[in-house]
Amino acid sequence: MKPEEVMEMFERDEAVLRGHFLLSSGLHSDIYFEKFRVLQHPEHLEALCRALAGRFGGEEVELVVGPTTGGMLVAYEVAKHLGTTFAFAEREGGRRVLRRGFVIPPGGRVLVVDDVLTTGGSVREVLELVEGCGGEVVGVGVLVDRSGGKVDVGYPLVSLLQVEARTFRPEECPLCREGVPLKKPGSR
Repeated sequence: MKPEEVMEMFERDEAVLRGHFLLSSGLHSDIYFEKFRVLQHPEHLEALCRALAGRFGGEEVELVVGPTTGGMLVAYEVAKHLGTTFAFAEREGGRRVLRRGFVIPPGGRVLVVDDVLTTGGSVREVLELVEGCGGEVVGVGVLVDRSGGKVDVGYPLVSLLQVEARTFRPEECPLCREGVPLKKPGSR
């Protein structure tokens, strides 16, 4: 799947929002990717994750892990296409943990995935969890990288779509200065 096809899908599903948004990272932005407008369509989720899984086909992945909530859907679907198992990392006490019987076997080859990457915070939390359990990270895959490739998560990062979305610290946000109403669409 080509980047322009991914963007077309997001635009067709009205998932590319423009305005003034508070991101889960605490940053502000003039663009927001409402991934659930895409992920609500099983055929779109399947097509995106098949493409992402294809980028890791030769890595002998034994487990795919993603953060709740959107990353959980991506992890399931990528694991399905890789013919392996998946787990999701939930937030508990300010960090990511495995619950519900999920385990990362020591030495297990783990692919970390997420839906949309802005600062890499959620991905780094999952990477810490995998490393803490003794798993071997084979890479990181995301549907959309909003950083334009500027975020370094310490492992090879693959995205289906890379865009350079403007982000601002709240105290430096031009949209705040202009009085544009702030919307909080995220999950945190």
